[in-house]
Amino acid sequence: MRLVHSGKVRDVYEDGSDLVLVASDRISVYDVVLPTPIPDKGAILTQLSLWWFEQLADVVPNHVVSATDVPAQWAGRAVRCRRLSMVPVECIARGYLAGSGLAEYRTTGGVQGNRLPEGLLEGSRLPEPIFTPSTKEPAGSGRHDAPLTFAEVEQLLGPDDAARLRELTLEVYRRGVELAAARGVVIADTKLEFGRSEAGELILGDELLTPDSSRFWPAEDWQPGRPQFAFDKQYVRDWAASTGWDRTAPGPELPDDVVAVTRERYVTAYERITGRGWA
Repeated sequence: MRLVHSGKVRDVYEDGSDLVLVASDRISVYDVVLPTPIPDKGAILTQLSLWWFEQLADVVPNHVVSATDVPAQWAGRAVRCRRLSMVPVECIARGYLAGSGLAEYRTTGGVQGNRLPEGLLEGSRLPEPIFTPSTKEPAGSGRHDAPLTFAEVEQLLGPDDAARLRELTLEVYRRGVELAAARGVVIADTKLEFGRSEAGELILGDELLTPDSSRFWPAEDWQPGRPQFAFDKQYVRDWAASTGWDRTAPGPELPDDVVAVTRERYVTAYERITGRGWA
């Protein structure tokens, strides 16, 4: 096999006509990879993605060829995938007000061209989920992903592809929200990546509804008007921000207690959503 790409978290290898996607234990915040890994993180992301891909296979086809036909040293954290021509847009769905969406709402009363009602608070549920795409900057470029309006996506990809990506993103999010709600988890928002097959079909790639790509909140603790307890990497974002770090590389080393809490939250997300224990 040949290494063809190393991203913030995943390494991509070429193996004949397929790709092998390997999820590492690296963690990134503010588009910077931190020097301290989170044990088991890559395996958790892979296994949770596989569970979601199976649950949502009727919504959109995905890139998975096999979860077992991978080199033994990467068993559990690698997936054999179809080759895709990736769409140069990160497709983000938001159903709650948090993160950069909250910051923009406080300034403009909307998020990336989506007007929202007055009086919403941090963590408020939106009347309807919204599509808030961004650019997809390569790892190591030094550039942060930048928000896009829907009109900008239309200019970049054409109106038909833009509309289809919005439709698929919101439908995947809605179905994910429904399944997670039955398990006591709020999915506040999520990021999806799509590619095209050789036949031109839009295919869901990368990861799906994980603690790296989504905000997960315990439903029993959800309360608008304050920061939410999170089963995702928001805990690491908050810790990193508290250090005074300027959000440029290199990032700070994570203390042992932050590593332990982060791993525990990723495991909890997996166990709550899938109903399976993490071995």
